[in-house]
Amino acid sequence: MSQQIRLLILLSRPLFLLGGFLVYGLGAGIANYLGASIDWSMYVLGQAYVTTMQLSAQYLNEYFDAPADQENTTRTPFSGGSGVVGEGKLSRETVMWAALTTLTILASLTVVLISTVPISPILVGIVVLAFLGSFFYSVPPVKLANSGYGELTTSFLVANLVPIFAFILQYSELHRLLVMTTFPLTALHLAMMISFEFPDYLNDIKFEKFTLLARVGWERGMILHNILILTAFLLLVLAATFGLPLAIVLPAFIPFPLGILQIWQMRRIASGGKPNWTTLGLTSVVLFGSVAYLLAFAFWIR
Repeated sequence: MSQQIRLLILLSRPLFLLGGFLVYGLGAGIANYLGASIDWSMYVLGQAYVTTMQLSAQYLNEYFDAPADQENTTRTPFSGGSGVVGEGKLSRETVMWAALTTLTILASLTVVLISTVPISPILVGIVVLAFLGSFFYSVPPVKLANSGYGELTTSFLVANLVPIFAFILQYSELHRLLVMTTFPLTALHLAMMISFEFPDYLNDIKFEKFTLLARVGWERGMILHNILILTAFLLLVLAATFGLPLAIVLPAFIPFPLGILQIWQMRRIASGGKPNWTTLGLTSVVLFGSVAYLLAFAFWIR
């Protein structure tokens, strides 16, 4: 039983769940910065909703990608699936039951949300878009992960919709600070997802999984990855010129050298250097996570 629990934890990819906590905290932090009195019961309900949706999407992705993932010999901690589905591990049926369980919990939380929160078109739109994006990322016939648009959809969902959702639950209307802070994170998240796809590149092509990287090619993918990182920090500079306080922007530039390191790693690989995909993936995760954390922290303490 302890082995099954350990495998279920690995299946849930706790590191990725942490990203949901960070961006959700950012949205609520902006509301706090603008003077909203944080309703902590609502905060917990919203976070539970986000995490349950993340788990549902993760389990569905593991179920539908299992055949390709089991053939993947270049798996890293950040790509190629969790590696816990297959013979002697978790069965696909178990993974599907996990997905159905979290989807049922999500439906129950939706009922609680509807009965607790004043319903607005903005909130309904966010919830519907988030569910459709997370559900159809892996589920046929749409399967956004194979369309080349799955990465953009996921980045928009995580870096934009989750903070907006947290903000709306506390503030009830949109604010320009959301745009200023979430779009740089969208660029960093998309760059992170591209970096995750490099180890799986040949396996994805073999199984006709046409990810964004498989569609644009590895050379263009490397260029796009580097441009996205620079774009993220340029957007923060633009946000400062349009009124985002320097006390919020400057801490987010602390990880900028890490972004330069990530670009250097990608350029070195492009020049023929031996790739260390685990290091590249870790750098991507830390870059996105640290910028999200520093933005959220800056809003919460002011």
